[in-house]
Amino acid sequence: MLGRPEFPLLSEDGDITIGGAFSIHSQISKPQLSFRDTPEPLTCSRINFREFRFAQTMIFAIKEINNSTFLLPNVSIGYKVFDSCGSTLPSMRAAMGLMNGQERTMGNNCSSQSSLHIIIGASESSSTIAMLQTTGIFQIPVISHFASCACLSNRKEYPSFFRTIPSDYYQSRALAKLVKHFGWTWVGAVRSDNDYGNNGMATFITAARQEGVCIEYSEAISRTDSSEHVAKVVRAIRRGSAHVLVAFLAQGEMNVLLEEALNQNLSGLQWVGSESWITAGHLAIKRYSSILTGSVGFTIKKTKIPGLREFLLQVNPSQNPQNDLLKEFWEAAFDCSFQAGLHGRNQCSGSERLESINNPFTDVTELRISNNVYKAVYAAAHAIHKMLKCDENMHHSCVLRDNFEPKQVVEYLQGVNFTLPSGESFYFDKNGDPAAMYELVNWQRSKAGDAVFVAVGSYNASLPDGNQFKMNGINITWAAGSLKRPESVCSQSCQPGFRQAAIRGKPICCFSCIMCAAGEISNTSNSAQCSQCAQEYWSNEDHSQCVPKVMEFLSYGETMGALLTTLSLLGASLTSVVSCIFFRFRQTPFVKACNSELSFLLLFSLTLCFLCSLTFMGRPSEWSCMLRHTAFGITFALCMSCILAKTIAVVIAFQAKSPATSVSQCSVPLQRTSVLSCTLVQVLGCVLWLILAPPFPYRNTAHATGKIILECNLGSPLAFWAVLGYIGLLAVLCFILAFLARKLPDNFNEAKFITFSMLIFCAVWITFIPAYVSSPGKFTVAVEIFAILASSFGLLFCIFAPKCYLLLWKPERNSKKFLMGTMLLIADVLLLSLLAVSGLKPVCQTYGTKELSQFSKNGDINIGGIFSFHQNPVNVNPALQVNPGTIRCEGLDPGELQYAYTMMFAIEEINNSSELLPGVTLGYRIFDSCPSIPLSIRASLNLMNRYENGGGSCDKLSTVHAVIGETTSTSTIGIARTMGPFHIPVISHSATCACLSNRRDYPSFFRTIPSDIYQSEALAKLVKHFGWTWVGAIRTNSDYGNGGMATFLEAAEKEGVCVEYSVAIYRTDPRKWFLDVVDIIKKSTSKVIVAFADGTDLDILIKELHAQNVTGLQWVGSEGWITYRYIASAVNYAVVQGAVGFAALNAHIPGLHEFLANSRPSSIPGNQGLVELWEMVFSCSLTPNAQDLVAACTGGESLWDTKTRFTDISDASLLNNVYKATYAVAHALHLLYTCQDGQGPFENNSCADVGNVQQWQVLHYLTQVNFTTKIGENVFFDEMGDPVARYALVNWQMDETGYIVFETIGYYDASKPEGQQFEMKAGVKAIWADENLRVPKSVCSESCLPGTRRAFVKGKPVCCFDCILCADGEFSNSTNAVKCDKCPPEYKSNSERNKCDLKAIEFLTFRELMGILLVTFSVFGACLAITIALIFFHYRQTPIVRANNSELSFLLLFSLTLCFLCSLTFIGRPSEWSCMLRHTAFGITFVLCISCVLGKTIVVLMAFRATLPGSNVMKWFGPVQQRLSVLAFTLIQVVICILWLTISPPFPLKNMNHYKERIILECALGSLVGFWAVLGYIGLLAILCFILAFLARKLPDNFNEAKFITFSMLIFCAVWITFIPAYVSSPGKFTVAVEIFAILASSYGMLFCIFLPKCYIILLKPENNTKKHLMGKVTSKAL
Repeated sequence: MLGRPEFPLLSEDGDITIGGAFSIHSQISKPQLSFRDTPEPLTCSRINFREFRFAQTMIFAIKEINNSTFLLPNVSIGYKVFDSCGSTLPSMRAAMGLMNGQERTMGNNCSSQSSLHIIIGASESSSTIAMLQTTGIFQIPVISHFASCACLSNRKEYPSFFRTIPSDYYQSRALAKLVKHFGWTWVGAVRSDNDYGNNGMATFITAARQEGVCIEYSEAISRTDSSEHVAKVVRAIRRGSAHVLVAFLAQGEMNVLLEEALNQNLSGLQWVGSESWITAGHLAIKRYSSILTGSVGFTIKKTKIPGLREFLLQVNPSQNPQNDLLKEFWEAAFDCSFQAGLHGRNQCSGSERLESINNPFTDVTELRISNNVYKAVYAAAHAIHKMLKCDENMHHSCVLRDNFEPKQVVEYLQGVNFTLPSGESFYFDKNGDPAAMYELVNWQRSKAGDAVFVAVGSYNASLPDGNQFKMNGINITWAAGSLKRPESVCSQSCQPGFRQAAIRGKPICCFSCIMCAAGEISNTSNSAQCSQCAQEYWSNEDHSQCVPKVMEFLSYGETMGALLTTLSLLGASLTSVVSCIFFRFRQTPFVKACNSELSFLLLFSLTLCFLCSLTFMGRPSEWSCMLRHTAFGITFALCMSCILAKTIAVVIAFQAKSPATSVSQCSVPLQRTSVLSCTLVQVLGCVLWLILAPPFPYRNTAHATGKIILECNLGSPLAFWAVLGYIGLLAVLCFILAFLARKLPDNFNEAKFITFSMLIFCAVWITFIPAYVSSPGKFTVAVEIFAILASSFGLLFCIFAPKCYLLLWKPERNSKKFLMGTMLLIADVLLLSLLAVSGLKPVCQTYGTKELSQFSKNGDINIGGIFSFHQNPVNVNPALQVNPGTIRCEGLDPGELQYAYTMMFAIEEINNSSELLPGVTLGYRIFDSCPSIPLSIRASLNLMNRYENGGGSCDKLSTVHAVIGETTSTSTIGIARTMGPFHIPVISHSATCACLSNRRDYPSFFRTIPSDIYQSEALAKLVKHFGWTWVGAIRTNSDYGNGGMATFLEAAEKEGVCVEYSVAIYRTDPRKWFLDVVDIIKKSTSKVIVAFADGTDLDILIKELHAQNVTGLQWVGSEGWITYRYIASAVNYAVVQGAVGFAALNAHIPGLHEFLANSRPSSIPGNQGLVELWEMVFSCSLTPNAQDLVAACTGGESLWDTKTRFTDISDASLLNNVYKATYAVAHALHLLYTCQDGQGPFENNSCADVGNVQQWQVLHYLTQVNFTTKIGENVFFDEMGDPVARYALVNWQMDETGYIVFETIGYYDASKPEGQQFEMKAGVKAIWADENLRVPKSVCSESCLPGTRRAFVKGKPVCCFDCILCADGEFSNSTNAVKCDKCPPEYKSNSERNKCDLKAIEFLTFRELMGILLVTFSVFGACLAITIALIFFHYRQTPIVRANNSELSFLLLFSLTLCFLCSLTFIGRPSEWSCMLRHTAFGITFVLCISCVLGKTIVVLMAFRATLPGSNVMKWFGPVQQRLSVLAFTLIQVVICILWLTISPPFPLKNMNHYKERIILECALGSLVGFWAVLGYIGLLAILCFILAFLARKLPDNFNEAKFITFSMLIFCAVWITFIPAYVSSPGKFTVAVEIFAILASSYGMLFCIFLPKCYIILLKPENNTKKHLMGKVTSKAL
């Protein structure tokens, strides 16, 4: 017998025996793995009351069935219960103990067959899997009550497995939905480091990602882990920011974790538990209350089992005094001992009563898992009952009660459907699973303070999605007893108005909340992107909804609109009043003399002018847009036509030579015709405008972002300016004609008033043009209305106010006689009114048939080998209706034969060596595994049992001291688990699953190929290196493929690579599934497929792809197939050409090719492994018979004459691994044989007995090997039994002969530092898919270029995104930016949004056209003033210069020069000094100018107010006083400016609020009061000048400058009044331009009005520049 015998802990004989495997003990010993001494047997301790209850429940159910008259009558059921200790190795021994049928006798007669028919257990998934891998070979049905791993639903791998607990597939998905339901998107995860925890957590993580839940950390623990590791896990939990912890733990791991959590005071977390511990009563104690109170989780529904409690309370050691387990249970339950005198413990009497204690054994309040045990026993009983009651008419044959095998029970188990005594119906589905239904339980506190499990919801997986999860309305207690649900998110939810911006390198649940850009909104929480508002909508302040943009237009309801409406109506009313006055006095001479018909028509047109301004207000419509401009144009043309006609009439009348002819020359019909003609021209222009391109309402969304300017589009700007130009033309004509009538008699002369009105009209409309062009939005309309009203009021007051004055207040002058005399009309009311306007033990008789090795040779030491010589296992009768027999194998793989021959070659080489193992001969026994887990384990058992034909002795030890193999990870896991408990070393050359590095589960495993954890990470780096972020994934549905792909997916996620699909394939899958996979690939958008697969499985898929012409995809392969010569065919190359992947480093093994070519087949049984290949290669038969059509082999055949894959060693990477593995065993044995006594590694420094070498001793030396092969490669194993991870990056290429070459194009060395591990081979070109030389592209979404940002699509991987252009003012300067950065305030994004450019700084420069024009006018004005000053200086002695106060004139000309030049300070880049200078210089120079004008006016007034010519009144205002007055007036302004500059001076300001795309560099006023004080003071002086000039209206003309001063002040006031709304509404540099325009206009006005007439006389009329002329009485007037 190999190893120690295993005995059941509880047993009873019966006609039928049911086995049981329960974790009756929860603690397992941890023997040292140094293998320096005979390994200690695994011992279990610390009885688990809950599991002991499960075992007793099984016995209770069996007794209940035995007492039943309906179920299995006259048949008794017996039982054998083993302890699995909750670990895989004891479980494996338990399974073998159950199968072997070991009796308590220690005799050598082992001919009895085991009577075991079915097994109940185990409680853990990993233990159950380990049992199944052994029992599954013999089709012994296993029914688990607690193994919930979803992997166990795989009928292909576990055809004889059933369970009464739902698969974790459903529980994991339910937990994900639960977490999402409570809004927890950021959770921690901890799991048992076994199949239960790993598979369950993997499913949970996948489902959680689909639900949008992210995992902050995922830790794994085992109850056998060191305390340091458990403490490390708890520290990781404490460091985490997640407030919710999903614990997919078995109870053993939960106990360990809770104890450490108490040590570290871990509390405050919301626990979400799996069914394994969530209703564990032994955890619901006050000790753990601070941690677990409020826990929620799913569990199966609880029930009651009548009579169970009473049965449990009857358990007593007295039932079986020889049973050690019952004694141990009793001592643990009552804390006593049956051994007398044991220190610290009372002696057990055996009369203690279980009713008096409360522990998990006696607690039947939560019968959930116990009910599963109960159901499992009943299911077994019903299946056996049905089988024994078999109807011969319905079946091929029926079984006899005394002669049936366990495998026959499987079919009947599949069909059971029964109802328990409790009323619960039960059946198994096609996968051996029950219906998946759970209760959601919550840990709450009862009034007594005890923990109770309250059902608060349910989950039924059979219901449609959306109806599966239900809450029942019961209040839930949360962590720490809180009634408020905790929150657990990585980032707080982004409120509406914000969008999620992923943080690079963090899960998708971690994000920043970025406010939506202006004009964008998000109206839901956690929006992935903001939506652009429609063009006519804008985001509200919260950016949570689009609101209609503010429609901006000049409305009647706003202040400015109301004010303009008032002025408009006031103007129309005044005009009507004037009309009424004129009508009342229509018969008076004055009205008749003013051309009453034209006057009434002019008043009517003025009324229309006032009223037409109303059409500019209100919401623009089609009719109002067409009406406003045409009405304005026609009414003003009519008005100008009337004035023109009046002027013409005056000029013609007074230019006539005789009074008689004047009337006929400008008759009334002619006046009407002229008015009509002039107006009709405008009407015609307006009609053409309306027909060709009429104005229309337009929503201007471009000018301002947050509002829509509702305006009238001109349609044709040309037409608009034509209308305006025509009015200007008429106005200019009026002005010219009025100028010509300057010398006509005053009494009949309206020319001066018309000139006055036209001067105001032109000044207003000239000022209107820059203001109209620069004013935005409704201010454009306001400026236009202002111009209409100002010009209309100007015309009304200038022309009609003087007349009304005479008609109403001077009636005496309304006579014919007076009209013929001398009079002077004053229009004071007009001018004063204008100033007022402003505005995520073995048997020896084997089961089944005899198994012979493929190759064998006896030696002193034998090495076993297991290789997959065939690739397709075929079941004889999978339906299990007859004896299924043994599994046959098909599909010879010459590559696997190579591995076996390489092992044999290495052994021959070692046997021939004089240095290595001299005097020791190595032998071998090599078996075929097919590959199949059952056959692999059967091969393992054959290697351990060493089948002897006819032998009856069972005490012979296995002669195999090490095993080399298998090729696949899944088969190797089965082999390692089977041999692990017996410490037989297993060295694999190709099993790469990372799980095999677990020394706890696989203590005797080694390998010469690196772990997949390195390969998977390398594949992820490879994919990322080539820029493939969107890939498909295909894996072999085995431990190799599933484990490797899981690691790859994790690494790929860290690298930012997304997987579009991930599908599993296996060679035994139906063809329909392969076709489904082909469809998935065809429909996918990814161009790269990562295949972590076995070559045989992938070969089937590739051929299906070729049949459907699915080519052109880039394949990335794992070492399982990338250099697998078996699939390197021309057909397959068409599909996977250009494939790249990692493989073990190639090597040349000297002499191997010759050994292979010299091989010949053998006909000796147990050594016939080469026969099939030989017959296939040479098409002959080594066992000919008469019926064969194939010729017999001659014996002269030689493999030297063939070119086969068997002899092809061009790719010897895995052959080298077999070679190294064999030499590793040899070197370990060499160390063992060369050990010196007293220096050995074993007890007392002893060495191994070379005559009786134990496997565990070989195992010890394997950990010490460190040697160099003949080819220079260093070989050693790390503490996990792994070699150093080095790979070659190979590329599938085809040479000129059509032979597929695996070209090495790079290397990967995991031992190097990060960043230096991956290296491409220089000088080698890779061939990609479709024979391309360029690396293909595979992305879900094209990279977002700089200037755009990624907007993740909800429900899709992070690699799938939309590229959103950065908002205005934002930029991204890298590819695939997750967010756009805001530009600094002084920068704006460029048109591509990939960088920030300095905003265009706008200020009025000297180089732009407008600046040049203004500079020109400024310099010209200064030059003109200087010229006039020179003229005056030259003619300073002439009377006209002397008479006009030459000193003040020169000072005035100097000040005007400064006024012209000060405008230059407004041009150019504002600086501190220029800002302070411009306004102060402007203010002071203008005050100086106005002070001079005021001084001149006062001089004239005082001089001509003297009563007598000899009066000395001028002494009060002589030159000194004049100078002092100018100085005083100017000093006041200087003081104001000094105060302004001292308190709050102007300063340069970068105005970034008005425009997004540019900075207005302007001078902030500092103090608005200071600015308006300066401006107001100038205005005050101007008004004083105007008033004084008014007072001097009656002074003699020749000496009187008052009229020119009045004229200049009128222009000054008109310009500056118009300046105010234009200045307020004009943006940017136009503000400065308007101010300069006002300065220049007013300066030119004063220069021309005051000095031009004098220069005219000096230069052109020198004869009038005499004292005599100035003193004379003449009627002619100076211009």
